[in-house]
Amino acid sequence: MARIKSALELALERTESVKSDKESIELYELKREGKRLASAFLENPSEKSLEEGLKKYPKDKQEALRQGMFEILVSQIRLPATQDDVTKQEAVGKGIQFLVNDRRFGQLFGQLVQAFQRYLGEVEQFDQAIRRQYAPKLRQKEEELARRLGRAVQIDPFQDPEFVNFYNQNMNALKERYEQAISQVRDQATILFEAAKK
Repeated sequence: MARIKSALELALERTESVKSDKESIELYELKREGKRLASAFLENPSEKSLEEGLKKYPKDKQEALRQGMFEILVSQIRLPATQDDVTKQEAVGKGIQFLVNDRRFGQLFGQLVQAFQRYLGEVEQFDQAIRRQYAPKLRQKEEELARRLGRAVQIDPFQDPEFVNFYNQNMNALKERYEQAISQVRDQATILFEAAKK
């Protein structure tokens, strides 16, 4: 015969999960605050400090804050579009270096920043080479259009779907080479961050 539970026992069983929910809510809020602190740091790295942000919280809360900071920072490692983006990447590296506290990461990220400089140079070279390579075909299309319309026509290469496809294909091949390096740096950062937590 099954034992019938009292109302008190049933209520206690239900509130058991509420305690763990309060902990997970607090953990979520601390991670969110860590993300906010990391975002503020990235917006103005010369004035904001991750260390100062952490010091405002008790030691037992800092791990969740650090986790949130790390998630934002590691997600920001990406290919630069301009020289200003390289400067932003340096701030990202500085923030992750603070969180992992490992010299090896600083060296690795320094190499990545150098790779970003090379990437920007290569993007410019690729752009010029692609345009030169496609120029005869573009001139041919312009001449054909000029004959049909009876007046001179100049086509913007990026309005030609064939050029856009050719351009994207070549640029994406370049990007893929550098994306592999970014993935490796993210993976290494994650390994070092996990090791720093122990």
